[in-house]
Amino acid sequence: MEKSCTLLIHFDKGTPAIANEIREALEGNDVPAKIDAMKKAVMLLLNGETLPQLFITIVRYVLPSEDHTIQKLLLLYLEIIDKTDAKGRVLPEMILICQNLRNNLQHPNEYIRGVTLRFLCRLNETEIIEPLIPSVLQNLEHRHPFIRRNAILAVMSIYKLPHGEQLLVDAPEMIEKVLSSEQDQSAKRNAFLMLFTCAQDHAINYLLTHVDRVLEWGELLQMVVLDLIRKVCRTNRGEKGKYIKIIISLLNAPSTAVVYECAGTLVSLSSAPTAIRAAANTYCQLLLSQSDHNVKLIVLDQLNELKSSHRDIMVDLIMDVLRALSSPNLDIRRKTLDIVLELITPRNISEVILTLKKEVVKTQGGELEKNGEYRQILIQAIHSCAIKFPEVASTVVHMLMDFLGDSNVGSAVDVVIFVREIIETNPKLRVSIITRLLDTFYQIRAARVCSCALWIIGEYCLSLSEVESGIATIKQCLGELPFYSVSEDGEDTDSSKKAQQVNSFAVSSRRPAVLSDGTYATQSAASETAFSPPTLVQGSLASGNLRSLLLTGDFFLGAVVACTLTKLILRLEEVQPSKVEVNKASSQALLIMVSMLQLGQSLVLQHPIDNDSYDRIVLCIRLLCNTGDEIRKIWLQSCRQSFVKMLSEKQLQETEEIKAKALISYAQPDDLIDFYHLKSRKGMSQLELEDEVQDDLKRATGEFIKEGDDANKLNRILQLTGFSDPVYAEAYVTVHHYDIVLEVTVINRTKGTLQNLCLELATMGDLKLVDRPQNYTLAPESSKQIKANIKVSSTETGVIFGNIVYETSNVHERTVVVLNDIHVDIMDYISPAVCSDSAFRTMWAEFEWENKVAVNTVIQEEREFLDHIIKSTNMKCLTAPSALDGECGFLAANLYAKSVFGEDALVNVSIEKQADDKLSGYIRIRSKTQGIALSLGDKITLKQKGGS
Repeated sequence: MEKSCTLLIHFDKGTPAIANEIREALEGNDVPAKIDAMKKAVMLLLNGETLPQLFITIVRYVLPSEDHTIQKLLLLYLEIIDKTDAKGRVLPEMILICQNLRNNLQHPNEYIRGVTLRFLCRLNETEIIEPLIPSVLQNLEHRHPFIRRNAILAVMSIYKLPHGEQLLVDAPEMIEKVLSSEQDQSAKRNAFLMLFTCAQDHAINYLLTHVDRVLEWGELLQMVVLDLIRKVCRTNRGEKGKYIKIIISLLNAPSTAVVYECAGTLVSLSSAPTAIRAAANTYCQLLLSQSDHNVKLIVLDQLNELKSSHRDIMVDLIMDVLRALSSPNLDIRRKTLDIVLELITPRNISEVILTLKKEVVKTQGGELEKNGEYRQILIQAIHSCAIKFPEVASTVVHMLMDFLGDSNVGSAVDVVIFVREIIETNPKLRVSIITRLLDTFYQIRAARVCSCALWIIGEYCLSLSEVESGIATIKQCLGELPFYSVSEDGEDTDSSKKAQQVNSFAVSSRRPAVLSDGTYATQSAASETAFSPPTLVQGSLASGNLRSLLLTGDFFLGAVVACTLTKLILRLEEVQPSKVEVNKASSQALLIMVSMLQLGQSLVLQHPIDNDSYDRIVLCIRLLCNTGDEIRKIWLQSCRQSFVKMLSEKQLQETEEIKAKALISYAQPDDLIDFYHLKSRKGMSQLELEDEVQDDLKRATGEFIKEGDDANKLNRILQLTGFSDPVYAEAYVTVHHYDIVLEVTVINRTKGTLQNLCLELATMGDLKLVDRPQNYTLAPESSKQIKANIKVSSTETGVIFGNIVYETSNVHERTVVVLNDIHVDIMDYISPAVCSDSAFRTMWAEFEWENKVAVNTVIQEEREFLDHIIKSTNMKCLTAPSALDGECGFLAANLYAKSVFGEDALVNVSIEKQADDKLSGYIRIRSKTQGIALSLGDKITLKQKGGS
């Protein structure tokens, strides 16, 4: 049997004290040595030592001491020693202590009295306490507040003892009398707390009598008042109205802690719009007035909850919430934007966009190190606003295009993706966006941004002037051709390699030039500085960003340049009447493509051109040399159609998700209907009426009913023993975020009583038992519910196993019944989640744990197999349904899920249909931790077979 512990102290086991040394120190007259010895004695006792021989020494040498520290340590010692024998009777030597405690309670020093009263709060032995009660009650009227507040706590703890009501019959009346005359705030709080816990009616009576003065009470007392209101309203919902008025008056309290608690209490007790609005306003004020980041994050969490349940009220406060963006902390800003984006309506969109634009402009100042990241978040927010409300796109798109050359690649990519979507969804802005894009194209530094911008130029340059400007811009950014030169000397390749390693490439021209010092040099050496090094593009140069990226070996970008030029030439054929101009442009485009191939196959670069990019550039060359109508149609129309289809699918998916959320309802057909118009309105304030109506609405829409349905419980019951065992046991397993609760029902199937029945459990994996097993006695054919808590520390498959041990009256040996193992499934911890393609790719590149599972299944259809895997792993398919359509004998899809511990699980399914109609391929799982990768792999291996 474990004892309760009221004291925890860290103890270093390295140097244990010896009982004899402690006794010698206590018997001496040296006060510091006595203090040290007492501390050691307390430590040893807390670590399970008994030290019975010390008690008499302490009574003789420590009790008479006048030192305050020694007296305090003596009380700690008395708190933790055993005061009763094995049968629960108080030890006779405790009478010695009793006299000392009475003396302390009448001691002239206030500190000694106060700590002794505090010590009595932790005493459970009625025999020791009973003689001290008169002294305790005398202290209730002491002149010093420190003693009065501790005396009140002592009365409360004595009254709460099993026979406390007999020891202190009129304690509540006495404390109520003290409360009415008390001036000290802390003592008042303790007195009210005593009434609240021991005599709730007295506390309610006192509160309602002094309801006008609640605002003047101290912070501590106001907090206890809020606790009382919460407790009363939960047990008696009918009386909510009068208490809500008290809470609303407390919203004007000077203490922010009280105000925060008031807002939380209002939300939990009432759904009346007035109450919710008051709470939301309070949270917004706290958000702006508090400087602590943690407080801001907690308040934002509360606002987020309000947003989901009372969106209409929160919409009016959107600008107040947005003011939290003034905080420099990135988490606060991200959370604020997440809340705001779900509260946008046609009425407030223009104000929100104006604020976001101002914030974007502020990020251009370089005083904060995370400005780039913050700008990226803002751009994503503006993007989602512009998609929901296309009319605001025109006000932001041109401003955001200034950031295409942003040093933070993430935000530049977000801008270009935003521009790509807006140019398709807002045809009116097409011309202005294209013109602006061509003007700012030279500033773009990142290859990913260049690729996307080139695609936009290739798809949306439609008029003759736009097409010509597009071709001219690309040529300008590529610079002069060829991309490298070969000198006539024998050491051509070596010198070109050296030149590339130093900082840039020479232009091909072999005329001698006179340098400033009068010496000769070839033109190529003189113009080496014309281009910046491959890694850096200087914004001042009008040309060179595409060139420098190509010279770093980025031939994927080269292929994109070739495709864009091809599209522009094909479109030029349609809009340019002069064949000569078309041929001229075509031949220049071919020259650029050939130069890129030449560069890719030369020895100038460390890495030659990859096969995919080579094939793509060659395809473009062939196409320009020989164009058919069918090919022209594919290049000029199909790409755009695919993009439009992708956008419409994305929109459709979002609307379907919103509809699905709206459909969920928990109303029961046989619930009682409460008719609002038939209610008595006598003596009810407007707020009370509002609250009644909202409660009725909640009942009607089923909000009071919990989501967990009892019928689903049956699916989670596991049988632990057989039907023929003398003890039958079954468990209901509930997985919470960080712990598993086993509710085990044990039934005695025999005609005899089972004694000392104990459920012994053990775990494997990252599971840890919280409770020690207890012994029970089971009557014949009776049952017992036993709860066991198990802590979970990671997303790994664990096993819980154990047995039931018991004794019967006629057999003295213990009987053991072995239980079935309970396998804790990874599926209980992971849930489907959504992330963007770019985020998926970034995580895929970063995560080091990979588990590769070969496909082995009887399923013959690719799509059916994918659906089976999604269902088995409880993951979300990120690949669009249209990308999975059609019969091509091959399928690749990305799946994503998140665990309750915040871990990401990424899965890539790549399968191919063989000639014999069997599926082959691999399922690759990646995660940050090993556990999730292995557990998911085991799950897929187990389930992928299908068919049965």
